[in-house]
Amino acid sequence: MKVIRKYGHFIIVPIYLVFYLLVFQHVESRSGAQVHILHTRLDDMIPFCEYFIIPYVLWFGYVAAAVIYFGLIGKSRQEYFRLIASLGIGMTLFLAISLVWPNGHALRPYHFEHENIFVDMVRFLYRIDTPTNIFPSIHVFNSIAVAVAAADSEALKKHTWVVRGSNVLALLIVCATVFLKQHTVLDVISAVCLNLLCVRFIYRPGYAIGRRSVTERVEVLK
Repeated sequence: MKVIRKYGHFIIVPIYLVFYLLVFQHVESRSGAQVHILHTRLDDMIPFCEYFIIPYVLWFGYVAAAVIYFGLIGKSRQEYFRLIASLGIGMTLFLAISLVWPNGHALRPYHFEHENIFVDMVRFLYRIDTPTNIFPSIHVFNSIAVAVAAADSEALKKHTWVVRGSNVLALLIVCATVFLKQHTVLDVISAVCLNLLCVRFIYRPGYAIGRRSVTERVEVLK
């Protein structure tokens, strides 16, 4: 019972993950759906760069480490539930959009200029991940959500290098989505806008990064 009281809140994660994977598998395996191709001129201006496969792959550990820290190691249940709520909203809306509006892109290169281990990693990524159901980018949304949670954490404010490293990694992951031709600029913009809404409604107006919150400044003025 003591373990349940201490870690029972974490059960939300595996339950939702099973739900998400089942629905996503259904979305990916559908046949006959008309796919809406997303494309902008800016997508054509962004070159392919295989080296961004490193931060792209690090995304999996980045998000997992954040969920484990806030859920099992961190001392604030409120910070954990804020992160989980943000991730849940973004991923659920992604599933809903994919179900009612199948989408994809045709940006992946047919030939690669170089032959190296990074290109091999990209080839493997292309084989296991289709260029469909990409709007908004979950890589972008979850990365920003984690960076926001880290910046908002009272405990991590004492470790500025963690917050700064989190911000840098999140930015590299966002860039990786377009430099690897995994997502379009529209996917990135939509994920950023959705995250801004989550910050507004989950973290409230008192939220601020790298400066005192609005609430704290009002108290100082009083």
